[in-house]
Amino acid sequence: MGLCGYDAIALAGMLRRRAVSAREVVAAHIERAEAVDGMVNALVTRSFETALASAARADESASRGAELGLLHGLPVAHKDLTDTAGVRTTYGSPLFSGHVPDRDALVVSRMAGAGAISLGKTNTPEFGTGSHTVNRVFGATRNPFDPARSAGGSSGGAAAALAARMICLADGTDLGGSLRNPASFCNVVGLRPSAGRVPSWPLADVADMFAVDGPMARTVADVALLLSVMSGPDPRVPMALDAPPPILAEPAQVTGLLEREMRGVRVAWSTDLGLPVDPEVRAVLAGARQALVDLGCDVVDACADLTGADEVFRTWRAFRYVTLLGPLYREHPGQLGASVAWNIERGMELTAADLSRATLLRTALAENLTAFFADVEFLACPAAQVPPFDVELDWVHEIDGVPQETYLDWMASAYLISATGLPAISVPAGFTTGGLPVGLQLVGRRRADWPLLGAARAFEAATSYASVVPDLGVPP
Repeated sequence: MGLCGYDAIALAGMLRRRAVSAREVVAAHIERAEAVDGMVNALVTRSFETALASAARADESASRGAELGLLHGLPVAHKDLTDTAGVRTTYGSPLFSGHVPDRDALVVSRMAGAGAISLGKTNTPEFGTGSHTVNRVFGATRNPFDPARSAGGSSGGAAAALAARMICLADGTDLGGSLRNPASFCNVVGLRPSAGRVPSWPLADVADMFAVDGPMARTVADVALLLSVMSGPDPRVPMALDAPPPILAEPAQVTGLLEREMRGVRVAWSTDLGLPVDPEVRAVLAGARQALVDLGCDVVDACADLTGADEVFRTWRAFRYVTLLGPLYREHPGQLGASVAWNIERGMELTAADLSRATLLRTALAENLTAFFADVEFLACPAAQVPPFDVELDWVHEIDGVPQETYLDWMASAYLISATGLPAISVPAGFTTGGLPVGLQLVGRRRADWPLLGAARAFEAATSYASVVPDLGVPP
């Protein structure tokens, strides 16, 4: 196995033992990207020369005996929605095709401060709109398990780059499923943390509790490692949670934090959350349910009362779009994509009564969830209602014979959970008969991100689907 076949924690251990240099690790991943990204289109802006220079500096620091960060020498990439100083950041929009920020987003600076080495930017739909990664600047990102299929979105470039073994860690964002959906489509792990767990800066909406930054990787332990670097309060972010990240002397220690006994843990199981789900997804998830039973979990068929979640999400999403992108819509008429414009226009139609109703529905939803999670520790359900679909489609228009009226409808299994504010993770759960990945979504109690990661790691270890590598013609 080449260096690109190792997960982040394994590579971190090799780097710390000086069994391999940062230059060797970075060069191997650059070579991998150059060999396979033509089939995938995940890394849309590349910083390879800068990465090699950073790797040389990392090796020099290690040779001097300097204290090494948790991500020392590990190749990563940043979503093209996330500002990177001196590196083109387009937000997937032709209006920003040449945009170069002068500052790093907080997650970028925290990852770099921990020693991570960026290979560039990962593709995203325009302004992160939708769970299919395609835009007019870079085109579509393709699924490494079948390049004729979508990689999901909006962190689709990140998921595809991870699955193809071009990088070992990635950041992403999640409003309505943008970390979980592509993780499901690409057989990797994506965590939507509790709101405020990973502070988002620069600030967009100081009170926003729907959009979050979060980690993505090939294993649950790698996701936990990156979360430990990304999380923790920042004085510039008023809604950041005060809880500090765990203190780790070295990356491998994160695995100990995830060890937990699953026997007797009560898990609510919902095959569909009351939504249409593709039969192939249902078939794969039936095996996932049995895996939880085999772990000793007390699995009960039940679903939280999500009454109002759809309206809550759609209302506040529309409000977010008109607030943040309304000025662009007015200044550049006809130059935004159809889905972006549709969201903004829905926001323009909102009234004070709409916002009041959504606020009251959100309060009732919170009360329902408090009661539900008093009886169970986790909710298990689909991360995505469909397997990866044709990359040439704009969005999924039908699920199991049920028409999907808007580009949002087919993502409801993810965005209904976003409306709850609870932490949620997509973990590999198996493959369709055609070899397409399917993820299981596990939802935890309020602010219980680390117990959720522990449960996800137990499921991952019991099933081993995360170790399956797509065949791109070049072994990693």
